[in-house]
Amino acid sequence: MPTSPRESLRSIFDAAVAAAHPQACLPAHLPPAPEQGRIIILGAGKAAASMSEVALAHYRAQGIDDARITGLAVTRHGYGGAAGPIRIVEAGHPVPDEAGIAATRETLALAGSAMAEDLVLVLLSGGGSANWIAPAEGIDLAEKQAITRALLRSGAPIDAINTVRKRLSQIKGGRLARAASPARIVTLAISDVPRDDPAVIASGPSVPDPTTHAEARALIERYGVALSDAAQALMRDDAPETPKPGDPVFAESRFSIIARPQDAMDAACAQARREGYEPVMLGADLEGEARAVAAAHAGDVREIRRAGKRAALISGGELTVTITGEGRGGPNQEYALALALALDGLPRVAALSGDTDGTDGGIGAADDPAGAIIDDTTLSRAHAKGVDAQRYLSENDSTGFFTALDDLLIPGPTRTNVNDCRIILID
Repeated sequence: MPTSPRESLRSIFDAAVAAAHPQACLPAHLPPAPEQGRIIILGAGKAAASMSEVALAHYRAQGIDDARITGLAVTRHGYGGAAGPIRIVEAGHPVPDEAGIAATRETLALAGSAMAEDLVLVLLSGGGSANWIAPAEGIDLAEKQAITRALLRSGAPIDAINTVRKRLSQIKGGRLARAASPARIVTLAISDVPRDDPAVIASGPSVPDPTTHAEARALIERYGVALSDAAQALMRDDAPETPKPGDPVFAESRFSIIARPQDAMDAACAQARREGYEPVMLGADLEGEARAVAAAHAGDVREIRRAGKRAALISGGELTVTITGEGRGGPNQEYALALALALDGLPRVAALSGDTDGTDGGIGAADDPAGAIIDDTTLSRAHAKGVDAQRYLSENDSTGFFTALDDLLIPGPTRTNVNDCRIILID
């Protein structure tokens, strides 16, 4: 039977998420167990629990006894699970909390216990920067939370945020590899960052850090983030730097990306074809203000309409929002609201914008919305309810707007993350 545009949107989004789930992408990349030593599994991020579960099942199937497996995975609240000898801890995201601090200290202790004959398997995914939180000396949790909030509200891109985070941490920027040396370290990562830079994914805890204190200071000044004297001291030129390329702590370290945003977008394109739409890829690594990108995409829609195509415009990446209002929402919801306004009820157009991790902004709860869905009736339905779309956008209250229309996308925790998936269907 023919499907509605909304059903097609959800089918395409679900295909993108499934392509990046650890069950699909992790097993082929898992390294062989060491001959004598332990397998120490250390995970962080929204896929940490699901990656740990898949890894444990794999090694058990290889005949490895649980006595040789240990580890700890830290994930966002609501994204947990059970992985036998690998302890799962749920912690704060995007703002860190005490559970994350305690679990990160335990993670560093496990890494420090590794011997040369052991395998340290590091499983990373989006959200790892907030989940692995070990403030540097002189910085407490409250200050780390305040700096994180200020960076998130500033509209800074993720690579800039992580450059600063590395200066204020005991685990980020290659410091986990330093703790685990001389053991063999294999890092397998699900990328959630534009251009898939290993030094940006979860703030690069097991890879060399190419960024510098000077770069971090410049970013702090650019985005107007206030720092205490202790935080500023950690960024001075004479402060100890993060391990750089060529440092011997990386001699036994290997890093592989097992799923990328592009993989999810390819799966979305394939599903769009099955739904009867010609996919048009706008890019898997888009960045920029959500409103500006929405306006550009509305122009793309009108061009395709003039060409008479039945098409699906698909894009990924990570957009940002510079917050000036007092409302609630995230980049995907703000993009959807701005797109609805830019399209102004253009007939036979529907769109979904969602974060593949299952949450977009929100309050840190597992049932936070992942994004929103719009169509050619969005503005007329809002008007009928007395909901002023432009005012909600001005107040950065996209959650409030889509709650009123019952058009939020709430898939629940997907237990993976390859950033945004935006789909515009033109019939």
